[in-house]
Amino acid sequence: MSGISIDQIGFIFKGAGWTLVLSALGFIGGAVIGLPLALARSRGARWLRGVTGAYVQLIQGVPLPVIMFLAYFGISIAGFDLPSLAAAGLAMTAYSSAYLGEIWKGCIQAVSKTQWEAAECLALTPWQRAVYVILPQAARIAVAPTVGFLVQIVKNSSYAVVIGFFDLTYSARVVNNSTFAPFTVFSLAAVLYFAICYPLSMLSYRLEKKLARR
Repeated sequence: MSGISIDQIGFIFKGAGWTLVLSALGFIGGAVIGLPLALARSRGARWLRGVTGAYVQLIQGVPLPVIMFLAYFGISIAGFDLPSLAAAGLAMTAYSSAYLGEIWKGCIQAVSKTQWEAAECLALTPWQRAVYVILPQAARIAVAPTVGFLVQIVKNSSYAVVIGFFDLTYSARVVNNSTFAPFTVFSLAAVLYFAICYPLSMLSYRLEKKLARR
C-alpha cells in the first residue's frame, strides 16, 4: 500500500488480533454473568428482579467509554495497578452482560408457558426445569440474536482506545501518526473490521432464516 510499509501493515494486523482477544473476553465474561441475569430477570424473586433490573439499567444508561474509564482509573485509585487489557475486559464484560442478559431474558420468556407447567407437573425442581426443559428451547431462539450482538461487541471494543489498549483502532492511529496517510491507514482498519464482522452478520442472518423456516 502506498505510504505504508510491510512492518506497519503487520503492526495493524497485530492490533486486529488483540481486538479479537478483547472481544472474546467481553463475550465470554458477559455470557457467564448474563445467563444468571437472564434467569433472575425472568423467573427470580421480586427483589432479585429489582436488583438485576437496576444493574441492567445502570450499565445500559452509561456510555461504554465511561465504563472503560471507571474500570481503568477507578480501580487504580483504589490502589490496584490494572493492565489496560484487564480493565477493558472488565468493562466489556459489564457491557456485554447487561445486553446479553436482556436478550436471553426475552428468549426465555418466549418459551411457551405450557412448557413450564409441564415441567412442574413432572415434579422437577426449579433448577431441573430450567436446565433440562426451558434453556434448551430458549437456546435455539437465542442463537441468532446472540451472534448478531457479537458483532456489536467487536465494533464497540474500539472504545478501549480511550484507556490506551492496543487494538485495531489504536494500532491504526499509531501508524497514521507516523505516516500521515489517514485515508490509507483507516481504510485498511475498516476492511479488517469488516472482515471480522461481516461473516458474523451473515451467520446471524442465516440462523434467523433457518429458525423462521422451522
